[in-house]
This record gives sequence, structure tokens and C-alpha cells, in this order.
Amino acid sequence: MGRGKLRIYLGAAPGVGKTYAMLAEAHRRVERGTDCVVAFVEHHDRPRTEVMLHGLEQVPRRTLEHRGSAFTEMDVDAVLRRAPAVALVDELAHTNVPGSRNAKRWQDVEELLAAGVDVVSTVNIQHLESLGDVVESITGVRQRETVPDEVVRRADQIELVDMSPEALRRRMAHGNIYQPDKVDAALSNYFRPGNLTALRELALLWVADRVDEYLQQYRSEHRVSKIWGSRERIVVGLTGGPEGRTLIRRAARLAEKGAGGEVMAVYIARSDGLTGASPKELAVQRTLVEDLGGTFHHVVGDDIPAALLDFARGVNATQIVLGSSRRKTWQYVFGPGVGATVARESGPDLDVHIVTHGQIAKGRGLPVARGARLGRARIAWGWVMALAGPVALALLLSTVDLGLANDMLLFLALTVAAALLGGLLPALGSAALGSFLLNYFYTPPLHRLTIADPKNIVAIAIFVGVAVSVASVVDLAARRTHQAARLRAEAEILSFLAGSVLRGETSLEAVLERVRETFGMESVALLERRSDVDPWTCAGRVGTDRPLQRPEDADVDMPVGDHMALALTGRVLPASDRRVLAAFAAQAVVVLDRRRLQEEADQARALAEGNRIRTALLAAVSHDLRTPLAGIKAAVSSLRSEDVEWSEEDRAELLEGIEEGSDRLDHLVGNLLDMSRLQTGTVTTLIREIDLDEVVPMALGGVPEDSVDLDVPETLPMVAVDAGLLERAMANIVENAVKYSPAHTPVLVSASAIADRVEVRVVDRGPGVPDEAKDRIFEPFQRHGDAPRGAGVGLGLAVARGFAESMGGTLAAEDTPGGGLTMVLSLRAATARAAPEHTEPPPPGTGTGTGTGTGTGPGSGPRPGTGSGPPDPGPRRTERAHGADSSVHPGPVPPDPGHPGSVQPERQVS
Repeated sequence: MGRGKLRIYLGAAPGVGKTYAMLAEAHRRVERGTDCVVAFVEHHDRPRTEVMLHGLEQVPRRTLEHRGSAFTEMDVDAVLRRAPAVALVDELAHTNVPGSRNAKRWQDVEELLAAGVDVVSTVNIQHLESLGDVVESITGVRQRETVPDEVVRRADQIELVDMSPEALRRRMAHGNIYQPDKVDAALSNYFRPGNLTALRELALLWVADRVDEYLQQYRSEHRVSKIWGSRERIVVGLTGGPEGRTLIRRAARLAEKGAGGEVMAVYIARSDGLTGASPKELAVQRTLVEDLGGTFHHVVGDDIPAALLDFARGVNATQIVLGSSRRKTWQYVFGPGVGATVARESGPDLDVHIVTHGQIAKGRGLPVARGARLGRARIAWGWVMALAGPVALALLLSTVDLGLANDMLLFLALTVAAALLGGLLPALGSAALGSFLLNYFYTPPLHRLTIADPKNIVAIAIFVGVAVSVASVVDLAARRTHQAARLRAEAEILSFLAGSVLRGETSLEAVLERVRETFGMESVALLERRSDVDPWTCAGRVGTDRPLQRPEDADVDMPVGDHMALALTGRVLPASDRRVLAAFAAQAVVVLDRRRLQEEADQARALAEGNRIRTALLAAVSHDLRTPLAGIKAAVSSLRSEDVEWSEEDRAELLEGIEEGSDRLDHLVGNLLDMSRLQTGTVTTLIREIDLDEVVPMALGGVPEDSVDLDVPETLPMVAVDAGLLERAMANIVENAVKYSPAHTPVLVSASAIADRVEVRVVDRGPGVPDEAKDRIFEPFQRHGDAPRGAGVGLGLAVARGFAESMGGTLAAEDTPGGGLTMVLSLRAATARAAPEHTEPPPPGTGTGTGTGTGTGPGSGPRPGTGSGPPDPGPRRTERAHGADSSVHPGPVPPDPGHPGSVQPERQVS
């Protein structure tokens, strides 16, 4: 059994009558005896559509449960068991309910077609996948249900169901499409006249393109070479001259007179590449034809009229527009010209328009062989051979009589040598001088410029002909050699450009410098402007300091589009170099666009990050800051209440709640300030050499008693840090570890020296963090896992890492062997260990620390410390840390249960 056939009714919008037309077709087929069933048709409570279902066999649908509701879908298995000749399947782009056989209904249709069942279906133009963005820009509605274009294009028949916007809106107003309560909203939104007109145009153009594909396929399969004028296609023949712009505009006006007219500009280049048009002019004409809605084509062919006619017949063109010849009158001896030849051979189905212009009969210039390709020295020696050689040979032959035939062969050999050495012009000179000497000295009558024997005339003519032929071959070979070398150089340059694209090089200056070096220019600049009236600006430049204001001021300018140009100063380039220059210019524009897109992407990422932080900040202000404020407000209101007589214990408890809430507010606001200063790069550090055993114990004031084992040897090298920032970073890390460590399991804080670094390890036995989340916990406003919001906004570890990096250190997370998380703070060791400055341990809380911050948490700015020296941990290497071991710490630090990176040291009131 072969594959079934698919017929699709395509509409511009809902309600145009696709389902009605499909059901009408089903009734016609049933009347003809075709086995036709309704696999799935949705009438949407439209009475006329529902009536059309009467008399048609309907295959029962399949019921599926989804999120507590029941839905019906097409039962593919039931349709396959029924095996009808034709199945009606409505809404081809529909997305099936989860649990269905296929995700999309068009996939169900593919199964039916594969089983040999013919399918008739419907789809709207807005559901085609390639038109999603266009439809969204027109209607403002993104279509979530789409069908691949290829599925619809493969249909055996596509029938457009068309209806004018006015008629469709009348159907809507009469209640024939939607329920009355939805009519007003639909008419004022999706079903606006402009929307419907645009969707209708999309549908008509899409179907027209599909019909054109059918036509081209038919012509190809049946080898139809005759032109069918079903659509006006106008081919414009370009020569690269300035008259091309006139021809393009004339062709555009001709296309506007016919519905659906299409303009195709074509430039035909010779295969040998020895002659070519101005790349600059062709670039301008390409831009012009594309701006007018046409297309530009580049074709290679040695026979220009034949190549032009083949192209026109290949695209099923109906008209050809050519310009009047620019050749002078005498140049017509070489042939009738391209225009006359095309008009003669076009046939009756292809009209040829010869358009007059301002360059008629001004001359095109025939290609002239340029011997300069042989080199100046070689040409000079060729002329020496051509002029001095015949004279010397004549003097030699005057002493020896070899006969006229031998004399002519010697002069011919001399002429061939001049041709091989100097090319065409020296060969012609040698032939002319040799023939004169042969005639005057060796052809009877001697010493007279007459020839008695006619045979000698033929001999001299052959002599000149052979000389010219050999010289032409030498010149052509030289040009071919020069061309091959040039093409090889161009290939190497273009290979470099292709390689730079593949490597993703994005330096505009590097590309411009490559242009300058390749062409030996003084400076290269890429100029741009917003419109034709705006001034030019420089997007990038290399070379000398002489600025260019306009492309016209440069020695060479290569336009790229309408508002960009590559300008070079130093020398004027030949036309042959402009092909490679055009490739460089295009690459420079690509690099510039890529750089700007990258900058825009970076800005977008920065804005997105800023928006994320602002959103998190608002969430923190609305929740984390509001909670302590509410507690303070309730406690103060209770204390001020005159209706209740509070005991001393109650008053103390309320005051303690006020103090804790204030500390939390101070801590949260300090975190926000710290993070803002880190992100703006305004954190200043005061680096000095200190002992870790002086700072680390001070950072443990915000943790519960007996929650930390401290192992910081006194013999460690001193570290170069900011004491205040280090204290805050350590406080964040330790309190984070304590918060996530199991009860009655102390956190280990140890330090060790490794090479020129000192590492502080904070080891907990908590749940740990997966590898993929180890970097994420250091991001601001992040809480790992399902930790609830509470006393923090998720900044603790972010601030700690920021402070560590500002001091030249690093902070990383590692897995604890046996379970848990280890925070590794790596600091720079000082160059030498200084002697202790104190001989007697001062009492706790009276240190001379230089703690920095605003008093709310780590890193919020410099502030003098409150004591005269840190507490001395004594000779013990391991001790239990508790709140009393710490001096005054600038900043409140209640633990934040929200995230392992949002813990801060708690203020100890002295």
C-alpha cells in the first residue's frame, strides 16, 4: 500500500471557513462513494459547521486525564483499525494532551499517511513555524502551536480559503465565530482590520510561492523550455557601467505595472577574469536593486548574449532590459553588439527593452594587451633586440651570401627572439625593421623599396604574420602567468579571511591593519553614518594620524551598503585589487557588527544582573527587613501601652527583642552596603602584616559557645591583609559553617602554611554542597537548597569572597572527607615575620584593631576599631571558642538561615 495523499485547507485567520470547506468536500466525496470518516473535527459550537457533521461517520475520540480534567483527542489506533480511504483531521497544528500517542497532531497525520490513508486537514497561516515572528510583530500574539513549514509544503494539494477582512468581521459581529461575550474583545484586538489584512497578504503570498514551486517543478520534470508568462519577471542585464542604475530603475517601474512583478539584475563575467566591471559600481547597483525589492545575480559566461538568454529562460522571465550600446561607431565592425544579438535570438515569448541612457556611444574601451606584465627590464631588452638585432644581422649578412630564404629565416628567428623577450610591441618593431632591411638589401631589385618577384611579397607577409603570432602567444602567456600569480595571492588572502571568521577573531583594528599591509597603504579607516544626510563618523582606523572626514577624501573608498565605507589613503588601487578589497570591507563590517552585538549582549547581561539584584533587593526589603521592623514596632507599642502593667522580666524580654531586631536590621543593611561597594569597586584595603592568631579569634564572637574548635599555631608566618576585612570574612565563613553543622558537632578552624601562602580552613560536618553549586553559593542573593528566608538576604559568602579577593586572596569551597563542606581561605604570606609588639596579654575587648566597615558586616567601609589590642589565645593550640572570647566587633550578625553564604558575625555589646 502506497503513502496517502494530504490535502490542506489554508486560512488567514480563524473563522474564514476552513472546517466548513473541508466538511463540504467530505460530503462531495461520500456522494461519489468514497469511504470517508471524521477522525477529528472541532466545530467550536458554530451551528453551520455542526450541521455539516450530520451524515458523516465519526470515529470515537480518546479521553485523557490531565491535571484533574478530562480531554478528548483523536484516537489514531481507532482510525487505523477503521482504515478508511479518507480521514478528516481538523487543526493540523494542534498540540496533543500529555499522554497522547504523539506530541503534535501533524505527527498523528503522518502516521495515517504512512498507513495509506488520505487525509484532509486545516491550518491557519499564523501556525506556520517560519512565520511565528512575523505574525507576532503584526498581532502582538505569540503562537505557541506551530507546524513545520515542510509538513505543509509536502501536501499534495493546498487550497486557500479566503475571505475579506470586512466579511470576516461581519461574521464575527453576527456571532458566527465566537460566543457573544467574546466578540467585542476579539474585534478590538486580534481581529482588527489591519491585522486581518496583513495576515491575508501573508497567506496569499505563501500560497503564491507554493504555486510557483509547483510550476517550476512541473516545467523541470516535463522539460518545458518555453516561457510561460504567468508572472512578470524582468531580467536586467548589467555591464558594470554607470548606466546600470538607470536600467534598474526602469525595470522596477515596469515591474510595478504588473501584479507580482519581480526584478532580477544579472552581471555576466567572462570565465578568464581578464576583464571585469568596477566592483564599486556593482556594489552600488546591487544595493539599489535590493532596495527596490529585486535580486542580484552573478553569472559566468564567455558568450554574453547566450548566457543572458539562458539565465532569463531558466528563471521563466518575460522581459529583458538592456542599455543602448556604449560602443563607438567604428567598433561595430567587431560585431552587432549584445543588445542586437539578444533581441534577435530572444524569440517571440521574451520581450527585450533597449533603454537609452547618458553613456551611449561614449566608448567602452576594448581590452588592450599590456606588456608591462613582463617587467620593465625584460621589455627594455626586447626593444634592444628588436632594434639593434636586425641592424647587426644585416651587417653580418652583407659579408656572407646565404640566399634570400636563409636571410628571411634568420630575420624571423631574430623577431621570434624579440617576441619571446619583450612581447608584442618589440616583436612588431623587429618585424617592421627586419622586413624593411630584407626588402632594401636582399630582395631584388636591391637598394630599392620595391619587390620584383611576387613570391617575395608572400614570403615577407608570412614573415610578418609569424612574428605577430608568436608575439601574441608570448603576451597571452605572460598575462596568464600574471593572472595565475594574482589569483593565487587573492586565494591566500581570502583563505586568511575565511580562517579568521572560523577562528572567531573580533578585532576590527587587526582586520584594518591586515588591509593596510596587504595593499601597502598609509592608513585605513572604516567610516559610517546613520543616514544620507548625517556626517560620517570613524568606527575604526589604523595607520597615520591624518583623519578622514569623508570617503571622498580618501585615495580609495569601498562602499559597504548605503551608510558604511572603507577608506584608504596612500595610493590609487587598480580595479583588479578591488575584488579582494571588497572581501576585506565585508569582513570588517562583520567584525564591527559582531563587536557591537557582543557589547550589546554584555550590556544586556549587566542589565539583567542588575535587574536580578534589584529584584532580590526589593524582596529583601519587603520581607527580610520588614520582619525585624515588625518585631521592633510590636515591642515598642507594647512597652508604650498604658493598659498593661509589665513586670521587669517582661520589660527586659521586650527590650532584648528590640535590640535583636535592631541588630538584624543593622546587619542586613550593612550587607547590602557591603555588596554595593564590592560591585562598584570602591572597597579600599589597608594592607599590613599581622598574625592570624590575633585576628581569627576576634571573628568568632557571633557563634554559640563551644561551637568552634580553633587550631591556629602561633608559629605561622604573618599574612599581608587588611585586619578588619579579614575579620569580617572569617566571621561570615565561620557562622555559615556553624549554622549548617549538626548540633553538638563543632566546626574546626585550622590554619597552615603552604609555600608563600597561608591557608585557613573552616571545616563543618553539615550536608555539604554539590559540585555544580559550589561556585553559585558565592553569588549575591543566593540561598542553597530549600533554606527559608530569614535573617539575611544571601550576601554573606559573596561579601567574604569579595573581601578576600580585594586583599589578594581567594576563597573556595571543597568537600569535607566523610561529609560536609570545607571553606578554604588562601592569603598571601608576609615577607618576614615581625617580632611581637606586646609582652603581656591585654584584657579582651581592649585591642588596637583597625577594623574596617560601617558597623554592619564585613567590608562596608573603613572605621576605627574600638579597642587597643586583640585577645591573646594563650599557649594552647586548640581551644573552644564562644562569645566571650571576642572583643567588640563592628556589625550585628544574627545567623541567616537562608543560605550558606549569608551569615554575618553578631555584635557583642561591651
